[in-house]
Amino acid sequence: MIPVEIIKQKQNGDHLSPIDLQKFILDYVSGLIPDYQMSALLMSIFFNGMNDDELFSLVEIMVNSGEKMDFSYLEKFTADKHSTGGVGDKVSLILAPLMAAAGLAIPMISGRGLGHTGGTLDKLETIPGFQVDLSLTECKKAVEKIGIVMMGQTQEICPADKKMYALRDVTGTIESIPLICSSIMSKKIAEGIEGLVLDVKFGNGAFMKNIEDAQTLGRMLIRIGEHFGINTNVVFSNMNQPLGKTAGLWCEVQEAIESLQGNGPDDTMEITFELGSHLLQQAKISNTRDEAISIQKSMIESGKAFDKFLEMVETQGGNSEAIKQNKNIHTPLFEDFVSSNQSGFISSMDTFEIGMASITLGCGRIKTTDIVDPTAGIEFLKKTGEEVQNGEAIIRCFNSSLSKLQKTLKRLDSVIQCSDIPKIHTLIH
Repeated sequence: MIPVEIIKQKQNGDHLSPIDLQKFILDYVSGLIPDYQMSALLMSIFFNGMNDDELFSLVEIMVNSGEKMDFSYLEKFTADKHSTGGVGDKVSLILAPLMAAAGLAIPMISGRGLGHTGGTLDKLETIPGFQVDLSLTECKKAVEKIGIVMMGQTQEICPADKKMYALRDVTGTIESIPLICSSIMSKKIAEGIEGLVLDVKFGNGAFMKNIEDAQTLGRMLIRIGEHFGINTNVVFSNMNQPLGKTAGLWCEVQEAIESLQGNGPDDTMEITFELGSHLLQQAKISNTRDEAISIQKSMIESGKAFDKFLEMVETQGGNSEAIKQNKNIHTPLFEDFVSSNQSGFISSMDTFEIGMASITLGCGRIKTTDIVDPTAGIEFLKKTGEEVQNGEAIIRCFNSSLSKLQKTLKRLDSVIQCSDIPKIHTLIH
């Protein structure tokens, strides 16, 4: 197998055989093929796509490049959730302990920030002491003991995807539907789950800009899930504005904690309950969507969901007492506001630019080696459809670097538009 010939085949729009694809990827993982040649193949896939045979082969290669977990011995339905990435999306932090409290086993492997979207691992690491780098043995013990783990991708799980994932972030190949699907599904299949719900986002702050592309992605994810025997549901949600009241790092964990205590923003809870209802019905814990939503609300009202979150924090080395106090953690040194330059109703928000501004602020990475600022975040004082007055503060920014804060304020100066007529933002399509 000559790497450049495989690259040329894909550049010409030809379909790659499972053997050639496997050889190329495994040689890349072992270091025999350099980053620049994998970048060329990723770019060829980005422009020419993949058919289902190539896609299923790619997923299988990624899964088989490492170890696969097995929780079939548990007397619990094993499931997970994944979002295709959004701004202010802290749903995993709420949904995972909520589902574990309801009786499911949740072995959740999450990622770091990708492009303009935040990363669950980066948020979890702002919890004092919390460890996301666990071994497979530690992962299994946590799921057996408390029914949940939220961790990073280990060296044993899908090493091919782990290496390719980091490369996609810096080569402009994030938005490729086959690469998105294979990355998501390989990790989920390797978790040994029975059920999966996917939050496929569309809009100006999502990788899929319109509902049609999101539906194409959703159908592909379902085909992969069915091919590998996983019960798979997809929910389509609107990312034409950030989700919830904050976007950032520790501030999103705070919002998740408030949500588990019954004080979550309406949009954050709407998508959480919608995703959770699919998992509870897959697990046969509920028969209807309404019943599933009622179960979730009772888990929050009783305190069981928040208790499960604290249990997870303790199990993964975190300081649960600090979480209970929920003060004096990652206090930002600086803050400033973006104000409206007109009166009216907020008609649109440039969510993509808000996501990029959060990176400038310190919430994400431009290079894979960049260090994030746990104190950094953006608070949305107003959202789409709400009335504002000229000069009224609409966004609050905070971090611990004054120069980054000033740059961010300039980026955010024109991300919100107003009109004379209130506009309704529909979250779930």
